[in-house]
Amino acid sequence: MSRICVLGLMLAAAAGALAQAPADVATANSRSAEPSARVAPIAPDSSQEYLLGPGDMIKIQVFQSPDLTLETRVSESGTITYPLIGTVQLGGIAISKAEMLIARMLDEGGFVIKPQVSLLVLQVRGNEVSALGQFNHPGRFPLETTQTHLSDVIAQAGGIAPNGADEVILAGVRDGKPFRQEIDVTAMYTSKRVAEDLLVRPGDVVYVQRAPQVYIYGEVQRPGMFRLERDMTVMQALAEGGGLTPRGTQHGVRVHRRGADGRIQVLKPELDERLQPDDVVYVRESLF
Repeated sequence: MSRICVLGLMLAAAAGALAQAPADVATANSRSAEPSARVAPIAPDSSQEYLLGPGDMIKIQVFQSPDLTLETRVSESGTITYPLIGTVQLGGIAISKAEMLIARMLDEGGFVIKPQVSLLVLQVRGNEVSALGQFNHPGRFPLETTQTHLSDVIAQAGGIAPNGADEVILAGVRDGKPFRQEIDVTAMYTSKRVAEDLLVRPGDVVYVQRAPQVYIYGEVQRPGMFRLERDMTVMQALAEGGGLTPRGTQHGVRVHRRGADGRIQVLKPELDERLQPDDVVYVRESLF
């Protein structure tokens, strides 16, 4: 075979390879794109969304339909009256679901084709919790999500006041029955009992009573009423009172305590004995 023929065959083979390369690259690119094309869109999680409640002031808008803009309040039965579609039950459902419900009713009624509905909560009234008692800022606070914990309410109320107790009382309704539980807030974190940081529900009341007190008088530097700290002993109480005066004596310390029958008992305590709420510590004057 002549050199010219061999050279012609080589050029023909090279041209065929170049023609096939773009097709192979395109096939590879299409294969690599297939997995991303099959990825399902992530649906929004409405489990932690705010749930509409009676008394909430809301604003509803429909894209390119200004006549359907409405500001209204959710009734006590959880309903609103919306143009064209009438009564809509919104109480107890998430905002995103409320938007889809109104859009579906408009579409199925033939009023708006594929409407885009947006709902905005202007004022929260239906889902509130009350913080009462010894808080720095007691009041009523909205539950902006369904995952609001007891600690969130305490923070919204400015924390427990200095004269407030370490325990809070959470009261409300669960499964149609009255619910009440006392939670030691300090122990909830120091003892790793985070599970006691309960979820609160609309209508719940969080109450903090005044911290227990002890009374110290007699031969002490600063007699008066003092907060009964956790596990406070007689010696610690005397320290709160500034210690004994030069005329006071440890042998003259007495504790006046009201018994279960209502009678006052006079006790001669040890200095490391723990005090109880409303105990009265009296320090007598030394006789020598």
